[in-house]
Amino acid sequence: MNAELVNAASKVITNQQILVNMVSRRVRQLTLGHRPLVEHAPGLREADIALTEIANGKLTFESTFGQNGTAEPTAKVVLFPAITSGKKAKKAA
Repeated sequence: MNAELVNAASKVITNQQILVNMVSRRVRQLTLGHRPLVEHAPGLREADIALTEIANGKLTFESTFGQNGTAEPTAKVVLFPAITSGKKAKKAA
């Protein structure tokens, strides 16, 4: 990967974990045959194309949390009811 492209993309997407996930998903799409959203030089690798797309603002992300991250997650933990056995325990003889 080109270091200049990484720096340019990290200015657009400041969270490094999100940037890595975006690049990896876009690389997967490009290797499956999806068309690039930007013009690129022949021989440019998929990761560099993905970084160029992010740096040019062609790819964005939408957070599933609220503005300040305080929104509740969509899945809630539900406790199972207590299991009671219908059989009596055997006494040791």
